[in-house]
Amino acid sequence: MDEQFITVATRLTLSLLAGGIIGLERTYHGRPAGFRTHVLVCTSSALLVLVSVYQWELLPHAPREAIRIDPTRMAQGIMTGIGFLGAGVIVKERLAVRGLTTAASIWITAAIGIVIGMGFYSAAGLGVTMALGTLAVFRWVESIMPAIRYAQLTVRFSRHSHLNQDELVEIIRAHDITAGGPSYQLEDEGRMFQYQMSIRTRNAVNLRYLAETLSKMEQIQEFSITPTRD
Repeated sequence: MDEQFITVATRLTLSLLAGGIIGLERTYHGRPAGFRTHVLVCTSSALLVLVSVYQWELLPHAPREAIRIDPTRMAQGIMTGIGFLGAGVIVKERLAVRGLTTAASIWITAAIGIVIGMGFYSAAGLGVTMALGTLAVFRWVESIMPAIRYAQLTVRFSRHSHLNQDELVEIIRAHDITAGGPSYQLEDEGRMFQYQMSIRTRNAVNLRYLAETLSKMEQIQEFSITPTRD
């Protein structure tokens, strides 16, 4: 069997496996860009770099001075194209932005495919290990480490029976939540008065306790607590 064919097949197979390993983690957590997407990204990146690596073999009759072997130029083009694919999985849902981690995983999968296509197997192996560790192990680390949780609070009252701002802020503070940046608005042709403010707390469960308190207050017509954390 031709040595070049074996090299190409080996690199494409390794890129398929590398993309599949990362993609399985994304699929397991229900992300839209999962197993097949990552496999295709990694394999296509390796394939395009192989085109650059084997230019002389693909164009045997071309003048030597007309061909410049520079796989890094192909890598730059690949990463530019991956930017469009990554942007497609980033979704803004009201005040939250989702999909950034999946976009980053697609980006590193493309980078792994590039180094496999160049034959830099040790870097590719370390890249897969680190990517999988970041997506799986660091998820657990992130869940247990202390962090400030942000949310947007909207509360609506009848215009003639609403709490003043100090009373509302006092209720919020009683749940170990800090409020700031309030805005005020009249709605429904002046029948409803609305407060909107940013709130933050170190314990996400405090948001649930605040929601339970607000739901029991007859003065409040409507309210919403929308987390703004990515």
